[in-house]
Amino acid sequence: MSSAIWAGPAVVACFFAAPGINAQQETGKRLKESMEMLEEVMRVKESAIPQGLLDKAECAVIVPRVKEGAFIFGARYGRGFLTCRKRGGAGWGGPGGVRVEGGSFGLQIGGSETDVIMLVMNRKGVEKLLKSRFTLGADASVAAGPVGRTVSAETDALMRAEILTWSRSRGVFAGVSLQGATLRQDLDVNKDLYGKEVTNADIVTKGLGAPAEASGLILLLNRYSSRKSG
Repeated sequence: MSSAIWAGPAVVACFFAAPGINAQQETGKRLKESMEMLEEVMRVKESAIPQGLLDKAECAVIVPRVKEGAFIFGARYGRGFLTCRKRGGAGWGGPGGVRVEGGSFGLQIGGSETDVIMLVMNRKGVEKLLKSRFTLGADASVAAGPVGRTVSAETDALMRAEILTWSRSRGVFAGVSLQGATLRQDLDVNKDLYGKEVTNADIVTKGLGAPAEASGLILLLNRYSSRKSG
């Protein structure tokens, strides 16, 4: 009887600790998936994000495995990360959590899951990105991004867009317009990463360093584009 009484608190403590541990593990897994997805996309230059656009980007948003929701017909939902250039444009800062909902993610290509990458191209776009919630196409201008070694047609729409977007489904990577997709900050993920409640605006404007779990993703972004070009 005494041993059962002694073991009880430990069992209860483990029970209540498990959800937090599982959430942190899920966040770590999603960071790893984001890094792997970006590596796969950028590895083949002929079908990657053009280097010139990546070098000009202020921020990047990476969302692996956007799913088509079973609970609401036609709904899309994904969780990923944003990261922005450090002050002065050299290197990438710590990531913040984002949730993406709705919009057309290219699932019509035939896959049940789609990877999404967005580049925020100017300060106006960054201001929208750091709000608690905004909608592409309504609150921020968006355009499908080109692929390949060069940007062959820098149209007015492309040059004016605050955010450029791409998706990958079943191995096919292409620019896609995410009109109507809503982005909101993921405060739960931020707490998992930084050990306290912080907003995405806090992470970017205060220059919070990348936690250990995100070091691989930040190193990869620095490898492909360590400094912002004009």
